[in-house]
Amino acid sequence: MHNCKMAKSPGTYVARSLGPVIRRACREFPVVVVTGPRQSGKTTLLRRLFPDHRYLSLDAPDLQAAFAADPRALLRQYPPPAVFDEVQRVPELLTYVKEQVDAHRHRSGQYVLTGSQNLLLMEGVSETLAGRAAILRLLPFSHRELDRAPARRLPWEIVSRRRGSLPGPDFLWRNILRGGYPEVALDANRDFALWQRSYMQTYVERDLRTLRQVGDLTQFQDFLRALAARSGQLLNLTDLSRDLGIALNTAKAWLSALEASFQVVVLRPYFANIGKRLVKTPKVYFTDTGMLCFLTGLRDPDAAAFGPMNGTLFETAVLSEILRTYWHRGEEPRVHFWRTSAGSEVDFVVEHGETLVPIEVKLSATPRPAMASAIASLRADLGAKVSSGYVIHQGEVEWALGPHAVALPFARLWR
Repeated sequence: MHNCKMAKSPGTYVARSLGPVIRRACREFPVVVVTGPRQSGKTTLLRRLFPDHRYLSLDAPDLQAAFAADPRALLRQYPPPAVFDEVQRVPELLTYVKEQVDAHRHRSGQYVLTGSQNLLLMEGVSETLAGRAAILRLLPFSHRELDRAPARRLPWEIVSRRRGSLPGPDFLWRNILRGGYPEVALDANRDFALWQRSYMQTYVERDLRTLRQVGDLTQFQDFLRALAARSGQLLNLTDLSRDLGIALNTAKAWLSALEASFQVVVLRPYFANIGKRLVKTPKVYFTDTGMLCFLTGLRDPDAAAFGPMNGTLFETAVLSEILRTYWHRGEEPRVHFWRTSAGSEVDFVVEHGETLVPIEVKLSATPRPAMASAIASLRADLGAKVSSGYVIHQGEVEWALGPHAVALPFARLWR
C-alpha cells in the first residue's frame, strides 16, 4: 500500500495556501473579498485566520430581513473588523460597507466579505468597491494542501527536482472519485456519493436558480449531465442545445451561470501569429473531479480508472491542481490549450512569465518519447518562447523523453 496522506479525521484543520495571501491583503486593503463555491472552506478559513473578528452570515432569512428594515443599525452591531458571509444574498450591503470604508479610507482590514456566486457578487463589488477591495478565490482543496505542503511550487517554478516516495494509481483514482471538497476530502468514511448528490441539489441548483432563473430543473439537470459528458472536448453549444431541445441563448446563460458559481472553467485556445490555422473553439472542464464523476454516474474507482471517461478525468485532475495552485496564491492562472486545424494538440499551455510551458496528459504509466511529439510540434511552431514541457502520467517514473520534454508523475505536481 502506497503512502497516502489524503484522508484526515473530520475535525482536523488543513492549512490553506490562500491564508497568508488573505492576511497580506488585509494589511493593504480596507476590504477583502473571498469568492468560491459553497462548501469550499471559506468560512472555516476565515474563522481560523480572524478568530476575534465579528462574524455575520447573511444566508439566514431573518438577518436579510433585519438588514432590509434598517441597514445602518445592523452594520452598527457589527463594526469593523468584521466578516460578512454570503454577501450576494444582500447585495445592497455593499453600498453601506462603502459608506463605512470611505469614512475611514486609510484604515486597512476593515471588512472581509465572502460569496459563492461570483457574477452577482462581482457586479456589486465593481460598482461600489472599485479600488477599495482585494478579490481572491478559494476553491476546494488542492493536493498540496491535503499533503500539508500548501506553499510548494509547481515543477516549472523550481530549479531542482524533488525526490521521495509517490502514491500509486489507487490513490489517484480514489481521490478523483471523491474530489476536493472538505466534507468528503477530509473524511474517508463519508459517503461521498450521497454528499455529492446533496450538494448538487441543495447548493448548485439553488444558486444557479438565483443567478439565471433556472425554471425547469429537470431540463437543467439534463444540461449539466450532457455538459459533463463533453468535459474536456471542444464545446459546440449549438449542437448541445439542439440535442437537448433548448434555445442556444439558454445554453449560453446556463454555462455562464455554472462558470460564475465556480462549477466549470472555460479553457480557451492559445493564439499565435503563425501561418497555421488554429482552432478557436473553447473547451469546458468541471473544476472538481468528484462532481464530474457524480454527474457521469461514476461511483467506483475501477469504473473511473478503466471506463470511457478516464482520460477526461485525469486531464481534469491535472488542470484542477494547476488552477487551484495559482488561485490559492492570489494569482490569476493563464492556462490555455493548443490545437491546429490539422489536429496537432497540446492539452495545456501555461503562461509562465515570458515563456509557455506545454503539458501533455497521458494515462499510461510507461511514458515513451513519442508521447512528447505534440510538445516538439509546438516548439517548432513557436520557437524559443516555448520552454521544456512535461508529459504528466499516472506512473512513478521521471525521465527525459527528449531534449525538451520530461515524463512527470502526477504527484510531482505538488510533492
